[in-house]
Amino acid sequence: MTVDTSSSGDAGVGAGAEHLAVAAAVAAGESVLSRRFGSAITLVAPEDLAGSGPATVVRARVVSSSFALPRTLVIKHYPESPPAGVADPFAQEAVSYQLFTALAPDERMCPELLAHDGRDRVLVLEDLGRTPTLEDKLYARDSRAAERALLSWARSLGRLHASTAGREADFNALLRRLGGPAKNDASGDDELCARVPAVIQERLGIPVPDAVLAQVAEALEQSRSAGFRAFSPVELSPDNNLVTGESVRFLDFEYGRVRSALVDAAHLRLPFASWPDALALPAGMSEAMIAAWRAEVVGVWPAFADDDVLAAHLTTSELLRVWLITGEELGSLDLSRHAAPVSREAALVTWWRDLAKHAGYVRMTAVPEFAARVAAALAARLGPHADLAFYPAFR
Repeated sequence: MTVDTSSSGDAGVGAGAEHLAVAAAVAAGESVLSRRFGSAITLVAPEDLAGSGPATVVRARVVSSSFALPRTLVIKHYPESPPAGVADPFAQEAVSYQLFTALAPDERMCPELLAHDGRDRVLVLEDLGRTPTLEDKLYARDSRAAERALLSWARSLGRLHASTAGREADFNALLRRLGGPAKNDASGDDELCARVPAVIQERLGIPVPDAVLAQVAEALEQSRSAGFRAFSPVELSPDNNLVTGESVRFLDFEYGRVRSALVDAAHLRLPFASWPDALALPAGMSEAMIAAWRAEVVGVWPAFADDDVLAAHLTTSELLRVWLITGEELGSLDLSRHAAPVSREAALVTWWRDLAKHAGYVRMTAVPEFAARVAAALAARLGPHADLAFYPAFR
């Protein structure tokens, strides 16, 4: 789910199905607030924030209240229950916000949860206002502002991990209370990992050495280990982060769960790799982001004070992320020389090149040579389009 917070419209409510969805969200919000505070609360001037996920997301104004409610609120309404056996995005998000709302305000890297209800499948959240997203900063023409926003994002990610380390039992207990089974944080990864060698062989003609397969298996095991576990928003995309005056705040927890923090930390090496529009950052930016993240988590995980230990863990996680993305995307990518210059193909070239470099630093057996071969094969097919463009802020 992504939310457009830049709309300047007043009501912004369309006709037909959209109008009905917004009206239903407002009614659900009024209902849960009235039950929460024991008195009728009326919401007016609804503004559709155009969520792209299963929820209807609406900003509305509180008419009047004897309670200390903000002037405006954000309502997220999930009208449809998922099929049996499928993870419930409402439950994932409600529990995620509950986990953070229980923390001190300076440890809360997201809007405050003001009310929620499992029957109406609705959340009422603090409204952070018309604040720019991290995506806005990356697509503006101010490189200094973009750098500050990226470092703030990395610090916020570190605070999020540090404040939720050791809270997995709490998260799962809250999830069970809402009827949502704890989701396996690596579900499907075994099958996907097993498919990658055939995809690389078929598309690039490169066999995968057994030593590389062993390193991938080790990386998969690390992602499931009990060490370094903390809450993750999972969708680490710049359009899901608001850049406030104090810090970057995370918005979307529809897939939120507890997993190895190193899975998230890999995105400091592969910035926003799960986002289809991911572009390149300037030299040194990833290293600065890792330093900002480490400063927040080293008090919880002292092992990361050692440069070699941190580099080994990050590279292992980086290998798994690149491997899984390759398995998901390489089979369907257009590897002709006429591909668009801003492309996932070019991103894969960059990520495999970087993996070769980082794996060489930590002496990861066979991986540097193999990663360099994959990057070279991809680059040869793309020709002049093999270089990933920078975000506009850094051009």
